[in-house]
Amino acid sequence: MRLLLVEDDLMIGEQLLELLRAEGYAVDWVRDGEIADTALQSQTYDLVLLDLGLPKRDGMSVLQALRGRKQAVPVLIATARDATAQRVAGLDAGADDYVLKPFELDELLARIRALLRRAAGRAEPVYEHMGVSINPATREVTANGHPVTLSAREWAVLEPLLARPGMVLSRQQLEEKLYGWKDEISSNAVEVYIHGLRKKLGAELIQNVRGVGYRVPKE
Repeated sequence: MRLLLVEDDLMIGEQLLELLRAEGYAVDWVRDGEIADTALQSQTYDLVLLDLGLPKRDGMSVLQALRGRKQAVPVLIATARDATAQRVAGLDAGADDYVLKPFELDELLARIRALLRRAAGRAEPVYEHMGVSINPATREVTANGHPVTLSAREWAVLEPLLARPGMVLSRQQLEEKLYGWKDEISSNAVEVYIHGLRKKLGAELIQNVRGVGYRVPKE
């Protein structure tokens, strides 16, 4: 999953960047509202973690512009602005959730997972399909009841496919979930991770859709 982190505080941003990447997310970090708005118009993200008190352009303005373009990406506001009226204004402007600084990192990760589940149209915390079960909170994977160890990038490919059985994701879409702006992309990276997943979880789990991409078939 690819996240946009919008945070102008250097210390907080570095801490969140390290935390989110350790959880297997591809993360782009920007430090002002104008760059954030440009990124949201040019890239596709699974979630935005948005501070409100930003230089050049306020986070609320970024949020309003995002929703004005009918972009449905989940937005989690993380800010020190604790007035009830400001929280209400953010939610009414289109934010999906709100967390106040300073926040517990475990709670932040749980809120991110909840928003990603909701965006995928799922309520259950564990995804099960074709004998494969994945738990985004613990990163545990089983195949026919047996534990399976995946690399962080194998997980990053598997999770969006398994979350939406039947939906085709192109190689480019999968690459966007694997890499941030500054990461070097190998030309056959997606194919390598798909091959590894098939060896570990079964050749039938992930299908090629010729000329389009990959999907997990519906049962």
